[in-house]
Amino acid sequence: MRMPTLFTPTRIKNLSLPNRFIRSATWVGLASENGACTPELVNFMENLAGGNPGLIITGHAYVSPAGQATLRQLGVDHDGCIQGLSTMTAAVHRNGGRIMLQLAHGGLRADAKFSNIRPMGPSAAQDLLEPPGREMTIEVIGQVVDAFGQAARRAQRAGFDGVQIHAAHGYLLSQFLSPAFNRRDDNYGGDIQNRARILLEVFNSIRHAVGHQFPIFVKINSEDFIENGQTLEDCIQVGTMLDKAGVDAIEVSGGTISSGKYIPFRKEITFERDQAYFRRAAKALKSNIQAPIVLIGGIRSYLLAERLVDEGFADYISLSRPFIREPRLIARWQSGDLRKATCISCNGCLGAARSGRGVYCVQDRKPPENL
Repeated sequence: MRMPTLFTPTRIKNLSLPNRFIRSATWVGLASENGACTPELVNFMENLAGGNPGLIITGHAYVSPAGQATLRQLGVDHDGCIQGLSTMTAAVHRNGGRIMLQLAHGGLRADAKFSNIRPMGPSAAQDLLEPPGREMTIEVIGQVVDAFGQAARRAQRAGFDGVQIHAAHGYLLSQFLSPAFNRRDDNYGGDIQNRARILLEVFNSIRHAVGHQFPIFVKINSEDFIENGQTLEDCIQVGTMLDKAGVDAIEVSGGTISSGKYIPFRKEITFERDQAYFRRAAKALKSNIQAPIVLIGGIRSYLLAERLVDEGFADYISLSRPFIREPRLIARWQSGDLRKATCISCNGCLGAARSGRGVYCVQDRKPPENL
């Protein structure tokens, strides 16, 4: 009997994956106030690993203090972070899991109350944000590029199985890619080659820091779904540039917090047709590059996930909110129980994470047991 495609082991560089399911980066709000890895966060990740996803990607970890965007966000901005992060990776590996660290900078979406540093991005974007940020100088861009490389080095030392560059959802690197935010007239603005320059520099900085066998993923928007935002054509061109640079996989997402009903974490996912809302963009990108495609976007059905891979829309399936309610979802599907995920996409978990108590499913009416 043929093993289902989704449970056929694969390999990316030196990383062996037991199945094609990935826990997409999800902010869980369990780091300490200064960004350190806490016992609660370690327990959370260890519990996830026990549910047998092929790969766990952490929530966005800021590479410099000026890039912190959310409450109790994980940090990887100095060597003192390594010990706590090592505890996390060891716990996940003990439970049979694999884990990547997502590297991020909030840019104009960073929150000054955490760092006392005014948010900065490709341009001030005074008409898009209140209060407006400030435009990054060439010197500061270089510092941020170096910060990503140093953060990746720390991740490797801490035992992570790879890193993912967050270039989606309206954070710093996504802002540079988007004409709505990037109004520069130098080498980092204008056409898509220039707007993608910082992302390629970040990728090369990381590759230099970690070597050629350490997997590097990138998460990008298919589209921004805002006026004058990044388009699908931009996405394909950026993906092609990353592919030529040697990226190991690209996760396709879309939208920003300003995208209305087209935000990355959409609600009202009732029918199968509502799921996998970036599937066509993923297939378009996949037809242009060699690197594997990871597809995120409201996927709740195992049978749909299998068709998406079998029909060439993606190579891997990424889930976020379903794991908040069902950390052992993949183990359930692997056991033969193929009922769809019980997550109803209400987004109540996002408010729960902002409470300072860590993310949990509000439909279950209780916070995590370890809190």
